[in-house]
Amino acid sequence: MAIIPSSVNPSVSVTSTLPRIAEVTPQAAIAVKVSGVSENNNNSFVTASGKIESENSANLSTRMMGYVTKVHVNVGQRVSAGQLVVSINNTDLQAKKAQVEASILQVTAAYTNAKKDYDRFVALFKQQSASQKELDDMTARYEMAKAGLEGAKQMRNEVLAQFSYSNITAPFSGIVTNTFVKEGDMANPGMPLVSIEGASKLQVTAMISENSINAIKNGMPVNVLVKSSNTKLTGKVSEISLSAKNTAGQYLVKINLDKTNKNILAGMFVNVQFPIQNESNVAANQPILIDESALITQGQLKGVYVIDNNNTAFLRWLRIGKNFGNQVEILSGLSANERYIIAAEGKLYNGALVSVQ
Repeated sequence: MAIIPSSVNPSVSVTSTLPRIAEVTPQAAIAVKVSGVSENNNNSFVTASGKIESENSANLSTRMMGYVTKVHVNVGQRVSAGQLVVSINNTDLQAKKAQVEASILQVTAAYTNAKKDYDRFVALFKQQSASQKELDDMTARYEMAKAGLEGAKQMRNEVLAQFSYSNITAPFSGIVTNTFVKEGDMANPGMPLVSIEGASKLQVTAMISENSINAIKNGMPVNVLVKSSNTKLTGKVSEISLSAKNTAGQYLVKINLDKTNKNILAGMFVNVQFPIQNESNVAANQPILIDESALITQGQLKGVYVIDNNNTAFLRWLRIGKNFGNQVEILSGLSANERYIIAAEGKLYNGALVSVQ
C-alpha cells in the first residue's frame, strides 16, 4: 500500500517544471496563378498609336470676300454631293454679270454686222467687183468682231465661276463635323467655313519609327484596337510615306479598315499591330505584354510579383508603356521567359513561398 506524504494534496496533480519545447510550424505556401511573357514570340508584331480618320475630309472655303447670308447645315447633319452648304452675299457679282450680259449683246450685234459685210465682200470679190484690199480689210474687221464676242463669252464664264464661290456646295457626300461661321460674319478668301467628312469609309493613320518602317509593306493585314470601346478591327496597309522630314523622324502609314460599325467614329484613338515575320531588324523591338490586372500600384509606381526557381515571390517595379485592350506593354523591368503572378489566394509579400496552381 502506497503512502502519500502528508505535505502533498492528493487532489492536486503534479506538473513537471521542465521548460516546454515550442512547436515550429512550416510556412504555408500561398496558392497562386501565373502567366508567362513569352507568348508573343511566335507572333511578333510592331505596335503604334494612331487615329481614325475619314478617307474623304475637307474644310470648305471661298475665294471671294463677302458677308455670309445663310448657313444651310448644322453640325452632325448628313449632306449629299452638290448640296448647298453656305451662301455668301453676291450683289457685286450680280452687277458684274449684268454688265457682261450687256457687253455680250453689244459685241454680238457687231459680230453679226461684220459677218454680213464679210460674206457680201467675199461674193463681190468672186465677181471681181471688190479689190483684194477691200476683202482683206473686211476680213480683219470680221475676225476682230469674232474675237470680241469670244472674249465677252469667256468673261461671262469667269463671272459665273465666281458665283460658285458665293454658293458653297458639298464636294462629296458625308457628315458636317464643324461650322466656323454664322450668318452676318465676313467670309474671307481661304478662311474655313464648314468642315465635312465622308461617311462611306474610314481609315487609320499611324506613325512608325525608323527602326520598324522597313518591315511595313503595302497590303499587309493589321489588327486595330479602338481604345475607348476596346473594339477589335482589321484592316490593310494602303499607304506608306517614305519621308520623315516633316513628321519628327516618324513615318506616316495609312490603313484602310475592312469593316466598321456605327459606334466607330472619326477622331477615335487606336493601337495598331503590324505582324512581322521574324525579321532581325525588328526582333529586338518586340513588346512584352502582361495582363493589366496583375499590376501592383503604389502611388506612381507599378510593379508585378515574379516567381524565381524556388517558387518564391518577389515584387518587381516596372516601366509601363501603351495599353492594348486588357494588356499593357512593359518597357523595362521584365524580360521574356519570366513568370509573373496574376492571382493569389492570400496576401503576397517579398519572399513569400507560393504554390503554382
